[in-house]
Amino acid sequence: MCIGMPLQVVGLEAHHAWCEADGHRERLDMALIGAQPVGTWVLAFQGTARQVMGDEEAAQARAARSALAAVLAGGSNVDAFFADLVGRTPELPAHLRPTRSEKITP
Repeated sequence: MCIGMPLQVVGLEAHHAWCEADGHRERLDMALIGAQPVGTWVLAFQGTARQVMGDEEAAQARAARSALAAVLAGGSNVDAFFADLVGRTPELPAHLRPTRSEKITP
């Protein structure tokens, strides 16, 4: 399984950027998203920055990766990693919700 990693831009080069987070540092190809200023969060996958992320989105993705690491280390309670989801019923994103013309059958 391959999972993208949120990294923050900390240094710039011609078509690359040095990015880091959570003890990981990597030089990323920035061709897909263009040059980004220091401090920008990006989603890294196989040495390439794939998309720009907002601060909240990066924090949530980092928490999810930490939850995965905790489970792999034998932990079973991951609620602390998903504070934005605990205690509420998840909702479908707007593009997955049925329209009024669609009938919902149980």
